[in-house]
Amino acid sequence: MTNYSLTCLNNSQLHGSFAVFQKAPPMTVPGNVFSLAWFTRPAAPGSSVKFTWSLDYSFVWSETGLLQPGINFSATQVISADPNGQNLVQLTQDNWGATTFANPTVSGALGSLTIQQLSNVVPSRTSVGIGMAGSGTFAVQAAPNMTAVFTPHPNYWVMFGNFETGDVIDIEDVTGAVEVTYGGALTSRTAALGLDNLITVS
Repeated sequence: MTNYSLTCLNNSQLHGSFAVFQKAPPMTVPGNVFSLAWFTRPAAPGSSVKFTWSLDYSFVWSETGLLQPGINFSATQVISADPNGQNLVQLTQDNWGATTFANPTVSGALGSLTIQQLSNVVPSRTSVGIGMAGSGTFAVQAAPNMTAVFTPHPNYWVMFGNFETGDVIDIEDVTGAVEVTYGGALTSRTAALGLDNLITVS
């Protein structure tokens, strides 16, 4: 499996964190799909941080209450997923009333990740989504008798500001984010925040 890396340099006078997130592709998901701050690390002026990952997917859920920008999605449960293997899971409540993933199978649409939310899912209590490298990338509000289908399309954006891993991002509100592309033998990139407070990628 290919490993990717992104080294982020803070050459500005700003204090804060670098955050890496992914933008959701068009999906067959009812409701709003939110991007999550996937990886974040604080970086003081004059310092650098490095993120590394591989394309290993997971199903995630969190007891978020109402899912909206400004809240934090901290995964309560993470189980491995594979768009071409174990690609379907159910969200349900167990006999004790605890929300949990159940019955992972290979019966979902090939190339996608499917979360079936059963009839006992409590509205506006939990959110479900997918993650990569052990951390959530996208989430939607969970609701009874709904099915969320995510088709992974890895893309990477970096920004700098006041972020923590799992923060729900309003993509429309994001300014200063820069896309970081990888391809072929290109598996490591560098993003530098300059004195002009803009990010450049090399």
